[in-house]
Amino acid sequence: MSFLESQVYIIIFSTLFLGGIMSTFVIAMVFIHRQRQAQNRQKVDQIKSEHEKTLLNIENEIQQDTLTRIGRELHDNIGQLLSLAKLNFGSIKPEKHEEGKMILNQTIQEVRSLSKMLNLDWVESISINEFIEQQLERIKATGFCETMLEADFELVDLPKEQKLVLIRVIQESLNNSIKHALPDKILIRICENGKGKQIQILDDGKGFDPSQQTNGSGMHNLKKRMNTIGGEFELTSAVGKGTEITLILPN
Repeated sequence: MSFLESQVYIIIFSTLFLGGIMSTFVIAMVFIHRQRQAQNRQKVDQIKSEHEKTLLNIENEIQQDTLTRIGRELHDNIGQLLSLAKLNFGSIKPEKHEEGKMILNQTIQEVRSLSKMLNLDWVESISINEFIEQQLERIKATGFCETMLEADFELVDLPKEQKLVLIRVIQESLNNSIKHALPDKILIRICENGKGKQIQILDDGKGFDPSQQTNGSGMHNLKKRMNTIGGEFELTSAVGKGTEITLILPN
């Protein structure tokens, strides 16, 4: 074999060898890429599953609260109205019968209102501003403390999933304020700044040191739920200086 032939064979062998290495590298890269795609799809499916699970839990919690409220209304309100109507119809005075009819009409309206709450259609029919007004009015009506809403704008046309999460987080924040803070006043402010649209829940209660709150997962769950819809949950508090919760809405 001549020197030239040997050089040709070396070149051919080298080319084949390098081609094999390149082919192996390309195949390995394709395999790694597909493996990463599969892992990413798995992560996306897991996030989607957790998101749907969170929303389902929130729906169930709101339904349970609704049923509890309906039960309370049936016992305390509807039952009392029906008892009054019965008393008036049992009278021999005609004017009492008319009063009984008026009470029955009021009872019918109350029952119709309650029936609308048996499903979550009311979530889509009510704005966040209206929901907050209702919650604050209920607290104020008990005589527990003073309440106030300051709104720079109406939060309308929010997706149902965002409204569900906001409703539940607002409910839990108010419940925590009532149970633990013992405030004289609760203020909710709907405003906008550099971070975007916000809902601020402030009370002048006894406050606490957030760094010492190691027991329980209430605040962690509220933060997680806001993260579920692309929002943020911020809490500021100090002993004797009340508590401020800020819900930053997704853009």
